[in-house]
Parts: sequence; structure tokens; C-alpha cells
Amino acid sequence: MSELYIGLMSGTSLDGIDAALVNFDGDAIELVDFLYAPFSDPIKKSIKNISQADRPILLSQYGSLDTQLGELFAKSAQQLLNKAATPHSAVTAIGSHGQTVYHAPNLTSPFSLQIGDPNIIAELTGITTVADFRRRDVAAKGQGAPLVPAFHQAIFSGIFDLSQQSVSIVNIGGIANISHLTEHNVLGFDTGPGNTLMDEWTQKHMNQSYDERGAWAKSGNADSRLVKHFKNDPYFTSEPPKSTGKEYFSMGWLESKLVDFHQCTAKDIQASLCQLTADTISQAIQSHAPLTEHTVICGGGVHNEHLMQLISNTLQHPVSSTAEYGINPDHVEAIAFAWLARQTLHNLPGNLTQVTGARKPVILGGIYPGEKGY
Repeated sequence: MSELYIGLMSGTSLDGIDAALVNFDGDAIELVDFLYAPFSDPIKKSIKNISQADRPILLSQYGSLDTQLGELFAKSAQQLLNKAATPHSAVTAIGSHGQTVYHAPNLTSPFSLQIGDPNIIAELTGITTVADFRRRDVAAKGQGAPLVPAFHQAIFSGIFDLSQQSVSIVNIGGIANISHLTEHNVLGFDTGPGNTLMDEWTQKHMNQSYDERGAWAKSGNADSRLVKHFKNDPYFTSEPPKSTGKEYFSMGWLESKLVDFHQCTAKDIQASLCQLTADTISQAIQSHAPLTEHTVICGGGVHNEHLMQLISNTLQHPVSSTAEYGINPDHVEAIAFAWLARQTLHNLPGNLTQVTGARKPVILGGIYPGEKGY
């Protein structure tokens, strides 16, 4: 039976909200329509302010931003439905990732915190909303991330014949993650920084939100000693399951690594950060998924032409964008959270234990009923 879901995603790049209207019919997954709603500069600033590691925040700031983001997520869903000329009554549910403000799965008392009040989304849209996906996996002793490998398995197994080849799907957002797909297994984990450090460095030195097409990085020369110093961080050699976030790979982390590299110019540091992302993605595939025959990339990093070239130069197999298979690389994660919402409402697990390290498969998220219940 055909069902419509909306997926709402705001990632660690803090650029805005991706909203996807998705039709599910059995195993078939079809994107009906898509909308991107950029964040205003004040919202970006507010998210950054409460997302910094070890920085005190006021509960009033936290609560106010939670409400504002809930309203923005709801508005994005409504605008998407208007664009698609679809009534809200036709949608089974919304899957809202929310905005991660702190991800700390390795503390003595672990947690992963996303905001964007789902009560507000359900109230303003009238649509049942599923949210807070990560914490149930953490409660089951998992990392709470990455969650997209289960969706990657669902969608890409219909594109690639996994009985004939193994494929690695790499999502490059603020943080990069890998899903290695074979006929009988899925491996996945966060490889480390994707765009986040490059974006922060660009904002600091170029007064731009990101390095368009990687042009600034390409204009510099990666310092091999600095790249090696970056890669000495123990995260890169730790064994999966593992996940990370901007609270770890932050400007504080970067500045601590640059203490002995005053001779490096800003553009050479940018080139080195781009090389770091490329190397850690490539090495993750070579170390943990050596039988990969094709790497397919999605997320904002796919638009960084220099980064894509660096990855292609390292791997000894084809590297391409999901666009080559009819899936816009900017749409994948929003579609994934529509799929995760559907899993929840069908009483199906959304995590993969071999990916997150959870003790068992669990049904993810909390359900916030719409105007007619669920």
C-alpha cells in the first residue's frame, strides 16, 4: 500500500533544513518533492553558541531555540506540501531528525541531543511526527549514530547487485560516515570530519560560509607533516562501532593542532584540512571495507570538486556521486528520516547493531500524534 512521509533533516553543517516528501509502496521508494530552507544568520549563530563543547549556556537560550527550530521545521514541512500541492491529511507521518547540539556516546552517562520541538511540528502541521531517533539506540548501549546505513541498505540494494559487488556509500556532511554494503552484511561508522573544519576555517579567514567547489583548498598546498599530525588523533585508528561530532572536531581541536605550525598559510591549512577529510574517508574504506568495488558519495561534500578528486586519486576503484544513479546527493538524508519514521510506525527497528554497537535492534524515536492520532 502506498504511503506518504515527510523527512526533515538539519545536519552538522548548519546550513538549513532539507525537507523531502517521499512515497513508499512496498520496497519502492520515490521522492515526490523536495524543499530546502536555509537558516538565517541569527539562527545559525544561536545553534553554534549552544553547540560548543564545555561552554555554559542558559536554559532560556536552549528552550527558546528548541521552540524556534520546531517552528522552522513545521514551516518547512508546510511549504513542502504547498509546493507539492499535497494536503497534510495525505501524509502518514513526519520524520524529524532535529538539530544535533551535542553528541556524546562515550561519556560515563552517554547521550545524543537533538532539538527542534516535535510537539510544535505535530501541532502546527497536524501530522503525526516521529523524532528523537538517536536516544533509543544510545539507551540500548549503542552509539546512536550513524543511522543512515540501514536506509542505504534499503535503497541501494535496489540499485546495485550486491551479490556481484560490494559498494561503499559515503555521506559527507559536517561529519563524514561510511556504509559498506555487501550481499549479507552492512558495516558503518563515522570516519571523522567531513566539511565541518573546512567550513569553520573558511568562515574565519574568507568570511564565506563554505569553500565553494573546494577552490580555496585547491589554491593551497597540503602540508604533509600537518596532515600527519591531524591523523595522529586516536579517533582515526579506533575501531568501530564509533561516531563523533562537531563538539569533538571543533575549532578548539583545530587550533590545538596548529600550535607548532605557525609557518603554514591559511590556504595551506585549508588544503591540509581537505586532504585530511579525503585521507580519512579513503583509509576507512581501505582498512575496513577493502573489498569495495565502487564508492558512491552523497551529502554536501560531493560539491567540493577538489575533495572528490582527492578521494578518487586515492581509491583504486570508481568514485561517483549518487546523482549518477538518479538520487540527488543533497536529498539522501532527508529521505532517510522519512524512511526511519516509517520503520517506527510499522513497529520495525531502525538501527543496525553491527553499526551502532547497540545490544539489540530497537524501534527508534518518540511518536507525537497529529490531529487525528496515529
